[in-house]
Amino acid sequence: MLELTAALGLALVLEGAAYALFPRQMKRLVALLVTQREAFVRFVGLGAALFGLILVILAKGMP
Repeated sequence: MLELTAALGLALVLEGAAYALFPRQMKRLVALLVTQREAFVRFVGLGAALFGLILVILAKGMP
């Protein structure tokens, strides 16, 4: 449970840093996201989740 909390915290740090460092670009990204088809958004989200899972698996396998 500690690792899950740490991973969630790291995700929030990265997300918050993106909005803090690049607010104009993030607003444009969100506006663009709203105009996309739901299937495309779902596909991109699933791809990001799978990529994240692969990174976690690789990180856990490293000594």
